[in-house]
Amino acid sequence: MNKKAEAPNAFLRYMDRLYDELARGALLLAGLALVTMTLMFAWLVFGRYVLNDTPTWVEQVSHLLLMVIAFLGASVGVRQDTHLSVVLFRSVVPSWVRTVFVFITDVLMASFGGLMFWYGLELTQFKWKTLIPLIQWSEGLRSLPLTICGALVFLFSIGHLIRLLLGLDERVDSIE
Repeated sequence: MNKKAEAPNAFLRYMDRLYDELARGALLLAGLALVTMTLMFAWLVFGRYVLNDTPTWVEQVSHLLLMVIAFLGASVGVRQDTHLSVVLFRSVVPSWVRTVFVFITDVLMASFGGLMFWYGLELTQFKWKTLIPLIQWSEGLRSLPLTICGALVFLFSIGHLIRLLLGLDERVDSIE
């Protein structure tokens, strides 16, 4: 194999490793947030019914954790191609039309991720100096998962586009 053919393969291997680690980290954070939220609600119930003293901070922190779970989980769905999609049209057309549909979808997803990142960053910066009632943490933390998700969706969609344009896209549509 010549050096020209090795360069895209080496780049793709590096990109795949990096994106897999980013997705693994996002999934780990989302999982930790889910476990933490479960423990917090157990404490809420215990405090309310056993101690007769409801911890008021649980609701505010759970809103933050829900954002982490939803947005980081969604970005991993884009990486693993498990996000919600309608594949009926792609499954009944010739393969070259399917490729066009997939290309358009990836471009739209990358654009959407870029916009989520850009406007999420603006929102996070705008809200950073305001504090969340009861817990006194920055309001910007509420939109930070949106910003991170946007960046990840952008990166993962660009990765899919690169593979598609190189003819190395391995995604398979399934109707189940």
